[in-house]
Amino acid sequence: MEAEIMTFIMIILPIYAVSFALYLVRVFKGPTISDTVLAIDALSFETIAFMAIFAIFFKSLLLIPVAILLSVWTYALDVFVAKYLEKKEMGD
Repeated sequence: MEAEIMTFIMIILPIYAVSFALYLVRVFKGPTISDTVLAIDALSFETIAFMAIFAIFFKSLLLIPVAILLSVWTYALDVFVAKYLEKKEMGD
């Protein structure tokens, strides 16, 4: 069972690396704040999924609460940016 999981991780790792690089390009080059926030969201959720895969592989219970905390932080970021953009559109 561990051999299959290790093979899966070795196949998925380059895909995650490429997606992380593309998201980072969008974070730093994004023409609008919405593009930047969307890229940060995608990076966060990719990291959460990767942490869950590692938690299963390493049988570590510590990674799961960290992943949950990161997802809550990402949700809070979305709410704060949405409120900021809403006020900006209203002229306040």
